[in-house]
Amino acid sequence: MTALDGDAKSGDDAALRLEGVGVSFGHKPVLSDISLSVQRGDVAVVIGGSGAGKTTLARVMIGLVRPTTGRVWVDGLDIAALTESQLRSVRAKFGMVFQYSALLDSLSVLDNVALPLREHTTLPPKEIAARVKQLLSELELEGSDDKLPAELSGGMRKRVALARALIRNPQILIYDEPASGLDPLTARLVDDLICKTRDRFGVTSVVISHDMAEATKIADRIYLLDRGQLVAQGRVNELVNEQGSLAARLFAASGVKLPDASPG
Repeated sequence: MTALDGDAKSGDDAALRLEGVGVSFGHKPVLSDISLSVQRGDVAVVIGGSGAGKTTLARVMIGLVRPTTGRVWVDGLDIAALTESQLRSVRAKFGMVFQYSALLDSLSVLDNVALPLREHTTLPPKEIAARVKQLLSELELEGSDDKLPAELSGGMRKRVALARALIRNPQILIYDEPASGLDPLTARLVDDLICKTRDRFGVTSVVISHDMAEATKIADRIYLLDRGQLVAQGRVNELVNEQGSLAARLFAASGVKLPDASPG
């Protein structure tokens, strides 16, 4: 068995699994004993306040930060001990939708979305353009190929960022604060887009957020971080109905109304 054959757990349908993960930078602990499992095709929301460790956790999932302790499985493969060259092939399983979209202002929509294919594949330009246009059509962005990011609405920029993340057919999408800075209507459209993307493309989604209301609308499962520790996890109904728990108190303080039934 080679390193890339992995250490898969038989019968486990998790796309992503962390066990006992801790991260310290110098003598400063940032994450402590994090264990969680994200099932294939689910939308998992990692929620917490500023400084809770959400960004570090996302970087651990992608393999950009190595855990100080614990193990990380991606698609059944234990990645914590892989070499940097081996990790590059694992990272190809991920797509990233950055906060504020992170589009290149000087490039057209088509060129922004095509960038990962141009950097990481040897596909001919005509095939790249055809793939990009097909994906833009699927995301209802027809006719936007030649537009610059400054010419797009906030919701359109998010869809272009999503197209760029999807163009290499990732198995797992990481969304970093996807509704941050958007007006309420556009934020709702982005929430719908996350769920539609899961359903249409079959991807597993991990959403990094501080918004409790957003979490209740899109999450199959919620993971609550507080000062580097995973203090609660479960479906929305489970967390809200857990009397006296930190999660229930936070939901109540946020004024979140419990949906009739949790997603999934």
